[in-house]
Amino acid sequence: MKHATATALDALDGLLGQLRQVPGLAERKRGLFYRGSSAFLHFHEDPAGFFADVKLGAGWQRMPATTPAQRRALVASVRRVLARG
Repeated sequence: MKHATATALDALDGLLGQLRQVPGLAERKRGLFYRGSSAFLHFHEDPAGFFADVKLGAGWQRMPATTPAQRRALVASVRRVLARG
């Protein structure tokens, strides 16, 4: 599974906009978000769709990010983790 290309990130633009508004996240490069000084979230593309690798605990977890429902779940998970501190 390859990292998301610029074209893929174009398709994820609405989701990227939502993530940019989450307190505690900083987009260092388009589609690459950091929490403090550590990488926190980035995207992949695959024939099966879009996926986000996000640190939801001790390690990376891959979450689907193709459908609107999957994107809502991703944003909700990110908000929950950041709210816990």
